[in-house]
Amino acid sequence: MLGKPQGILFDLDGTLLDTARDLGNALNWVLRYHNQPTCEYEVYRNIASDGSQGLLEIGFGSRLLDYDIDTLKAQFLARYEQQICVDTVSFEGVVTLINGLDKANIPWGIVTNKPQWLTELLLPNFAEFDACKVVISGDTLAKRKPHPLPLTHAAEIIDVAPQDIWYIGDAKRDIDAAKAANMTSVVANYGYIGPEHQSHRWNADLYIDHPQILLQHL
Repeated sequence: MLGKPQGILFDLDGTLLDTARDLGNALNWVLRYHNQPTCEYEVYRNIASDGSQGLLEIGFGSRLLDYDIDTLKAQFLARYEQQICVDTVSFEGVVTLINGLDKANIPWGIVTNKPQWLTELLLPNFAEFDACKVVISGDTLAKRKPHPLPLTHAAEIIDVAPQDIWYIGDAKRDIDAAKAANMTSVVANYGYIGPEHQSHRWNADLYIDHPQILLQHL
């Protein structure tokens, strides 16, 4: 039986925000720029949490070897910055969950591998995140997930012991980071997870199919 969390930390893409379509739009812009076939949503959705590298790999496939990856990443990120919140929405139930945390006076924050400049561009579009106590991005510190440092640093900022914090994410690196930080690990099954990820092998403490399920543990 899991105890009540005293603090909650979230991954961002695929956990709080459904950013896949805007990331895919940027990928397809780069593909069209290089006269390559575009990528369908069903193909890139479950890669969205892997950032520019993963998306470019799925989009270009074996043809990626014909290009300079750093140039492609720069093109991808520039386009994504321009169109960062066109089709992005919070997952169904996230607003209700956040309101519940605020009502219960449970501090919460975000720990993402997304670059800080993109995180800071994206979050202000969502008023539900105004009460967020901490935001740690992929380049905020010297290490990023799956290293536990971003999580333990966030714990210090919200002043809650790691063992009393739940971390929710949709990638194995999220669960690995939570375990290394001595936090309760929660898999967001509704996020960018496909059968190929074999999330049942991640040995998380809890798997949830909807954000609001967390409210049952408050």
